[in-house]
Amino acid sequence: MFLAITNTPRDYAWGSSTAIAELLGRAPSGRPEAELWLGAHPGSPSVVVAPAVVHGADTLADWFRAEPQRALGRGRTELPFLLKVLAADEPLSIQAHPTPEQAREGYDAEDAAGVPLDAPTRNYKDRSAKPEIIVALSEAFDALCGFREPAETLRDVAALDAGTGRLDALRGSVSDSLEATLSWLFDGGDESRRVIDAVAELAPAVADPSASVATVADLAARWPGDPGVVVALLLNRVTLRRGEALFLPAGNVHAYLRGLGVELMAPSDNVLRGGLTPKHVDVPELLRVLDFDPLPVPRLEPREVAPGVERFEPAGTGFALLRARPAGHGAVVAIGGPSIVLVTEGEVQVAGQDGTIRLRRGESAFVTPDEVRLAVTGDGELYVATPA
Repeated sequence: MFLAITNTPRDYAWGSSTAIAELLGRAPSGRPEAELWLGAHPGSPSVVVAPAVVHGADTLADWFRAEPQRALGRGRTELPFLLKVLAADEPLSIQAHPTPEQAREGYDAEDAAGVPLDAPTRNYKDRSAKPEIIVALSEAFDALCGFREPAETLRDVAALDAGTGRLDALRGSVSDSLEATLSWLFDGGDESRRVIDAVAELAPAVADPSASVATVADLAARWPGDPGVVVALLLNRVTLRRGEALFLPAGNVHAYLRGLGVELMAPSDNVLRGGLTPKHVDVPELLRVLDFDPLPVPRLEPREVAPGVERFEPAGTGFALLRARPAGHGAVVAIGGPSIVLVTEGEVQVAGQDGTIRLRRGESAFVTPDEVRLAVTGDGELYVATPA
């Protein structure tokens, strides 16, 4: 069974006013539109286009509760993923997500302390990890992700300092320990504040800045005095081209800067923030979940699993994202259970074991597991989120 779904984009302040509207083929709302959620997460469950088809259920969440076996298959009560379209015109917060064990511990501790689930100071909204994939849909998608080698940060610190000595304390801290550097930047002391202010003042004056230094100058203009501006100097700076992907596992500190992408994640809302945000920042908890090992840019390369079909599948997440481009020859996508399809270019027809649906750019549908294999024809591009 194919069930057409839609949703209203989330209007977070950092969202684009045009990108999601263009994808959906409608006029912009005039407000920022940051994320389009496709799934059954209680924060914004997908809306069923034709409720009569599923006995009046208005959302996927309603249908799953009413008919779990028909919708999800035997043994399942929920989707193991949440699919999003993300459109950023401004940087998101610097953030990281917990492991399953950390999420359970954090959730239970906040419950025991009596912190309400909807409290703005609550870190853990559920007991789940939140690994995520982002694939660029725009021609460029900019991000910060993971700690880079300290030597790379120190080269940029030298370019910023230009012999003034104003960043000697930062240079010494980075050489010593990344974890200690973050603690120091967030401690609110006079020395760390002087360094944060100096970085903001020096960055715009660098004649031929690296991508990292240019990003710091931009962030300093948007978030003056925020420790996250200097934290950005510690991170890998990457630009994805259309179709390229990142995988952000638990503990990976990151911030999306600008661009349109399709994002697949575990259905969790656990976020530990570390700056560049008016929202709650819990530094001790952030430091508890972070992986401080320097890493290369965590690119996720797809593998071709059939003609015209590529599969992005990070190990251990329980989900996969497939991209099908049938062109003239068609493509066949094998699904691993209840799935969601999203068309990002052109128009395609999708036929399964029993049902068929035609979708245009920006349209999406839920697919029941009994469809098994999806034969995709037409001229377009289709993303499929499915259990691993």
